[in-house]
Amino acid sequence: MTDDIPLNWYLYFSAAAFAIGLAGVLLRRNAVAVLLAIEIVLNAANVNLVAFWRYGTPAAGSGPMPGVILALLVIVVAAAEVAVGIGLVLLCHRRWRAVDVDRYDTLSG
Repeated sequence: MTDDIPLNWYLYFSAAAFAIGLAGVLLRRNAVAVLLAIEIVLNAANVNLVAFWRYGTPAAGSGPMPGVILALLVIVVAAAEVAVGIGLVLLCHRRWRAVDVDRYDTLSG
């Protein structure tokens, strides 16, 4: 199975996804779009973790699966980030009537 697709293809895909996510975080003004871009960055990290686990084990399926376990941990952290992030976006929208991150420059109303 490891002969099907080389490791560097996964790394290129992950680097492209990371670059797209980073550009989304830096260039977007909408808070929901920034949260989605952060999710893309986390998924790029997951692709790396699983790819290195898959190509790093001598026999597929033997031994512990630290890459998969770390990927599941990243998914859990991403789910918690979305829950807290959407809550903060809704709170800011109720307070300032906008989801523009440039308007969130102060803690007082």
